[in-house]
Amino acid sequence: MTATRFVVVGIGEDGWAGLSGAARDTLAHADAVYGSPRQLTLISADVDGARLRPWRSPMSGHLAEVLDAPPSPVVHVLASGDPMFHGVGASIVRKVGAERVTVLPHVSSASLACARLGWDLAGTSIVSAVTAPPEAIAAHLSGGRRILILSRDEHTPSQVLTILRDNGFGDSQVRILERLGGSAERIVGADCDITDVNPLNIVAVDCRGPRRPATPGLPDDEYENDGQLTKEPVRALTVCALRPGGTQLLWDVGGGSGSVAIEWLRADADGRAVAFEAHPVRAERLARNAVRHGVAHRLRVAGKAPEAFAGHGTPDAVFIGGGLSEQVLEQCWDALTPGGRLVANGVAIESQNLLTGAAAQHGGTLRRFSIETAAPLGSLTTWRPALPIVQWAADKSQEQQR
Repeated sequence: MTATRFVVVGIGEDGWAGLSGAARDTLAHADAVYGSPRQLTLISADVDGARLRPWRSPMSGHLAEVLDAPPSPVVHVLASGDPMFHGVGASIVRKVGAERVTVLPHVSSASLACARLGWDLAGTSIVSAVTAPPEAIAAHLSGGRRILILSRDEHTPSQVLTILRDNGFGDSQVRILERLGGSAERIVGADCDITDVNPLNIVAVDCRGPRRPATPGLPDDEYENDGQLTKEPVRALTVCALRPGGTQLLWDVGGGSGSVAIEWLRADADGRAVAFEAHPVRAERLARNAVRHGVAHRLRVAGKAPEAFAGHGTPDAVFIGGGLSEQVLEQCWDALTPGGRLVANGVAIESQNLLTGAAAQHGGTLRRFSIETAAPLGSLTTWRPALPIVQWAADKSQEQQR
């Protein structure tokens, strides 16, 4: 039996007239065409209405039904702009495989926006407020950076303005681009009537504010904390030791303020993290810090380790910064995926002894950090040492899997 094929056609605000000959031909001969009511209206004068299938809400559930039980040998789906750019085309490929999908793209909304603004698309950060909350833009804010936010609806622009003000970027130049590519296209500044915005819009931000480094080691005062915080220089060393990269899952054990997990996520846009924190007040504070830094949608806050480990996936990396014990260390190592990496910091002698023993058993690298900071001594200056920290970092080989 031949597997059903899926044809995903990108369409813009210019409708049927803006489609390629190949796109028009395939839609004209389609048995069924799925799309949003707005998209289907764009082709309703040229395709038999009996073959048009509007998505039910929620669209994700209806799409899953169609993919699991296709109504015809070839199913056609409309998508806005480029179906593989934050679009339904990518979702379909993930589900059924690229070999069963043909994609006929239109110009993406981001390309149109950069063309109108005179921005270099390759040098522009793009954030989807459709697949992530608007707060996610906070992770991208930095003086001199240009950002396009793909809006969820007409409320996104006002939400973006609030986030900019709250993060010290209230002086940024903001423009709202509506219905790009169509006859009703409009580009306005943020000083327009923000309550009269079309739901189909993109928010363009030319950031004016402090420069925020992408590297780990943000100032300590960037985090709300009660002192349970991996300090700036040690945090930078720790995140680098964890080696974030790719679609990895981090367990941050003894999350405290969440600074290590947050900077792991800032360093890797595809990463996810679970922070285990036993104290409810600290857990709430950790969650607020994640929102402030734009990574809350990728960070889950869980309870006390190791009791809360179950149900939180198989970590690719583990950091133990608090609550270090033989039981926690052993369970973290056992949970770690083969090829994964564990980093643990110890201040107390008992903790350092545990890490020395773990290194003897599993290998890896032991380091001892002694960091001193210049501080006043009367009218003079001296070096104030912090407590020394022992750090164990190790990769788990296939042979070490129990």
